Amino acid sequence: MKLTMRRLYVGGLNHTVTQKDLKDRFGKFGEVLDVELRTRKDEEGVPYKTFAYININVSDADLKKCMTVLNKSKWKGGTLQIETAKESFLHRSIIII
Repeated sequence: MKLTMRRLYVGGLNHTVTQKDLKDRFGKFGEVLDVELRTRKDEEGVPYKTFAYININVSDADLKKCMTVLNKSKWKGGTLQIETAKESFLHRSIIII
């Protein structure tokens, strides 16, 4: 079974979710290499949007299973929105580094 590194965007997270929570949750489907957790806050510093980018070594079959099981599922007070990260983001991240 061939594993491929995929970068996933995960939206709809509750702002209390931790990197460990995400590693545990997605680790059932593949090897989580890295989790970038981001929270956007309003002018008063109140979190209003929390999302993550997850780098995961995963087979195509397990990626499909992950998307089927977790996408639009309720978790820790949020509704997960999962998709493969956009190519433009990957290109921008290479330029920034």
